[in-house]
Amino acid sequence: MEVLRRSSEFAAEVLEVFDRSVTEKELVAQSKALCRDYILSRLDQHGLGWSAAELNLPAANAALSEVSLVLLCLGDELEYMRPNLYRNVARQLNISVAMESMVSDAFIAVATEIFSTGITWGKVVSMYAVAGALAVDCVLHGHSATVHSLVDALGQFVRKFLAPWLKRKGGWPEILKCVVKKDLSPEHSWMSSTVESLKYFLTTVYVYVMKEA
Repeated sequence: MEVLRRSSEFAAEVLEVFDRSVTEKELVAQSKALCRDYILSRLDQHGLGWSAAELNLPAANAALSEVSLVLLCLGDELEYMRPNLYRNVARQLNISVAMESMVSDAFIAVATEIFSTGITWGKVVSMYAVAGALAVDCVLHGHSATVHSLVDALGQFVRKFLAPWLKRKGGWPEILKCVVKKDLSPEHSWMSSTVESLKYFLTTVYVYVMKEA
C-alpha cells in the first residue's frame, strides 16, 4: 500500500508539472525575448553588428531556443514571399524613427491591423517581421535607442491582445508544429544564411499570413 501511495503521489506531482499553464507575465517575457532574438538576427543580416548586450534584454532561454529558431525560419520565408512589405517600413508608414513614441504607436497600429480579423501563427510571424524591419530602420538611421521602445511595445501588445490566445494554444512551443524538420537541400539556397543553418524546411502554406490556425 505504501508503494502504491508513493506512486500515486509521484503521478500527481508529474501531472501538476504538465498541467501548470504558463502565466501572462511569462508569455510577455518570452515574447520580448523572442523579439530580441529576431531583431538581432535581422540586424546581423544587414551587417549592423549589434551585440546582445546592446539590446539589454534576456535571450530566449534554453526551453525556447528551438522556438526562436523556428520563428526566424518562418519569418525568413514570409519576408521572402513579400519582400516589399517588410522593407523600409518606416518610410512606408511615413514616420520618423527619431521619435520613440511615434515608432511604438505606429507598430501598435500595424499590429492591431494585422490581427483585426483574428489571430493565426502566420500573423504572429508577420508582427515579428514588422518589428524586425522597424528595428533595422531605426539602427540604420542612427536611432538605436528606439529599438528598446519597439520591443516594449511588442510586449505591451502581447499582454493586451495575444496572451489569452497564446495561453489557449499552450504557449510558444505550439509554433513548432508549423515546420517540418529535414535537412535543407540545394534548391533552397535562396534562404538566408540564418535559415540555412537551422536544418529546417518549412511548409510555406502554414506561414502564409491569412492561413487559419
